[in-house]
Amino acid sequence: MAIVSIALGVALAFAVHLINASALAEFASAVRSVNGQPDLVLRGAGGGFDEQLYARVAAHPGVKLASPTVEVQTYALDSEGKRFSLRIVGLDPLQAAQLAPGLTPMPTAGRANGPATLFAPDALYLNPAASARLGARSQTIKAQFGDQLLPLNIAGSVAAEGTPLAVMDIADAQLRFGRLGRLDSIDLRLQPGTDQARLLQDLALPAGVRAAKPDEAVQRISNLSRAYRVNLTVLALVALFTGTFLVFSVLSLSVAQRLPQLALLGVLGLSSGERLQMILLETFVLGLIGSAMGVALGTGLAATALQLLGGDLGSGMLGGAQPQLQFSLWAALGYGSLGVLAALVGGYLPARWAQGMAPAQVLKGLGQTDASRHLGWLGPVLLLSGAGLAQLPPWHELPLAAYGAVAALLIGGILCVPEGVALLLRLAPKPRHALALLALERARDQRHSATVAVAGVVVSLSLAVALTVMVGSFRGSIMLWLDTVLPAELYARTADRSAANDTAFLPPTFVEAARRLPGVTRVEAQRTLPLLLDPQRPGVALIAKPLDAKDPRLPLIGPLLAARPGLPSVYVSEAMVTLYQASPGSTFRLPLRADEAPVEVWVRGVWRDYARQHGSVMMDAADFVRLTGDTRGNDLALWLEPGAAMAPVQAGLRALLPDPSLIEFASAREIREMSLKIFDRSFAVTYWLQAVAIAIGLFGIAASHSAQVLARRKEFGLLAHLGVTKGQILTLVAMEGAVWTLVGTVLGLALGLLVSMVLVFVVNPQSFNWTMELHVPWARLSVLAAAVLLAGTVTGVIAGRSAARRDLAQSVKEDW
Repeated sequence: MAIVSIALGVALAFAVHLINASALAEFASAVRSVNGQPDLVLRGAGGGFDEQLYARVAAHPGVKLASPTVEVQTYALDSEGKRFSLRIVGLDPLQAAQLAPGLTPMPTAGRANGPATLFAPDALYLNPAASARLGARSQTIKAQFGDQLLPLNIAGSVAAEGTPLAVMDIADAQLRFGRLGRLDSIDLRLQPGTDQARLLQDLALPAGVRAAKPDEAVQRISNLSRAYRVNLTVLALVALFTGTFLVFSVLSLSVAQRLPQLALLGVLGLSSGERLQMILLETFVLGLIGSAMGVALGTGLAATALQLLGGDLGSGMLGGAQPQLQFSLWAALGYGSLGVLAALVGGYLPARWAQGMAPAQVLKGLGQTDASRHLGWLGPVLLLSGAGLAQLPPWHELPLAAYGAVAALLIGGILCVPEGVALLLRLAPKPRHALALLALERARDQRHSATVAVAGVVVSLSLAVALTVMVGSFRGSIMLWLDTVLPAELYARTADRSAANDTAFLPPTFVEAARRLPGVTRVEAQRTLPLLLDPQRPGVALIAKPLDAKDPRLPLIGPLLAARPGLPSVYVSEAMVTLYQASPGSTFRLPLRADEAPVEVWVRGVWRDYARQHGSVMMDAADFVRLTGDTRGNDLALWLEPGAAMAPVQAGLRALLPDPSLIEFASAREIREMSLKIFDRSFAVTYWLQAVAIAIGLFGIAASHSAQVLARRKEFGLLAHLGVTKGQILTLVAMEGAVWTLVGTVLGLALGLLVSMVLVFVVNPQSFNWTMELHVPWARLSVLAAAVLLAGTVTGVIAGRSAARRDLAQSVKEDW
């Protein structure tokens, strides 16, 4: 069981590492294939920049080659008529071939090959992923622009890897997708020895245009998934952490079973140091076997997960691609070493007990050394250290100090078990039954031994309680949040990702037609687009919708400030406060248009946004249209007349479009159910880890009881001589097990609630940049505690049966 626990912890942690490393490697390879290797990239904010900048850049003497591009994120219909996400890159094929060979158009065999073919109107060149969605025989493709489908001809292919992508002539892309006179980026190859800083100074780039590194997208996607990766890894290491206590319990049992043999070896000349080395060597072998099994199992788990869920484990962060497994020998050695280290930590105290025993005394059955008596001072120190660590800020936006606080609280709580047992048993009433009195008094007298027996229950139950409270708090907060942000009965959208909102949009004429549909009383259009405020961070979502100045109907946190005359008002999510210091009452600048200076806005309040981890800004739609002139919409919220059916309204909206697949619908109830279903599926692993932790804790208490039964065989023999029956001895052991399990359950609940507060109020905000309310599911915790108490008592009974089966009267003769 100890080997299995170590193997499981190593496997989960190593699998998470392999999955994320493989996904990031695949993404980086795809980016290099598409972007090529320019020295510098000039990028614009949303909406691009004026193409006249290209002529000035290309004419600079420090620029050897300049390749302009237009990037369109849209949707296309596959061979079955279903929409799929498609990235279209408009470029000059003659220029781009020297910088990004992966985007060089290759005409289909049989077509004329030459400049006329490359620049043909409506000609599109697909990469392998896009071709697979359309089928080998497809000659045309329909791509979405607004509420229309544009028919384009498949003229050939490109070699670029990654998600579905197509290449077309830049002038044709500008014409077809409303980008006339606009560019999104310019790739630069510089003359040897050119000073980039001096070049940028000479170019005097307009507002909203910046110089970017070629690998900026890889770094940004790595930052996007970093908190997700770290939290998954820490969650996976929970099994390894609990496995340490299982190793502790198993080796404690092993040492107790072999005390006479170890004592005999000591009498025959085996030194205390050699006894320590022998137990540690056994522990090392145990950890080595478990780690080897874990690395093998983790590799298999990673390969399976990549095939079934993709590189982002279904989260959508990395585009849902299915990368090939990237095995790393150094990572395998690193995670394997963690497993060995966990085993050695778990086996250290039993090895010290074996080292510190007195062989002559043990041969006479006069006991063992109890090292836990000397560690009583360390428990309160660790608890205080945990409280201090929880107050520290994150390190590079990761809650490493908070994780240290959780570990300090758990270990400190375990070391406080003896005094906790003494305190709780001191409060217990004195029983009248002789056996119950004996069980209670012995549990009180031998409270330091409870550290071995109860440690597994305390750590496993506290982790289970902490995860239960954390998940329950998050789920409860999301339910309350959904009730606030979903006021309408029906919702419609044409793009499921913000990157496509500039291409897959709903024009104002569609919104006006929707308002005139029978059964509709009110329609609100929402415009969402990404803004890049920091090149090293993922984009921030700008949301424009009608907002009441007195009551914006948002889940606000804190007070709502008055509007400031002369400045547009905005409402920011918690992530904006954490990452960009956009607190209420402050101003900051939003780059709404690439060719214009950023607009200064006034922060009126902070709202809770569980949908966007890296920040969002809410602005009144009237202010947005006035500042940008953009009247497009991406999402519709529809209020219906009392008793009106949704189906006719949906049919009426689809009839306004050339293809019914261009729009998706969901009722508020369906969105709630889908959101909670996704939430429960995402956190299903935590329930499984709870079961594993509880099983490990119960196995530990069973091993501890068994060890004590073996060590007390002479005590039981003496009781047998005094007339105590085997059944009464079994009852005595069961009572002691019930007492210690009850104490462990109480301490585990208290420690778990303490750890849950760190998870809810520290780890969660520092990891995901949002807060949530504490919701304690008392009913579920009561059932969990009762199940642990019952199971612990049963394991005590099972352990006691081994004592009842022995010839107890003969055990007192072992040293005669």
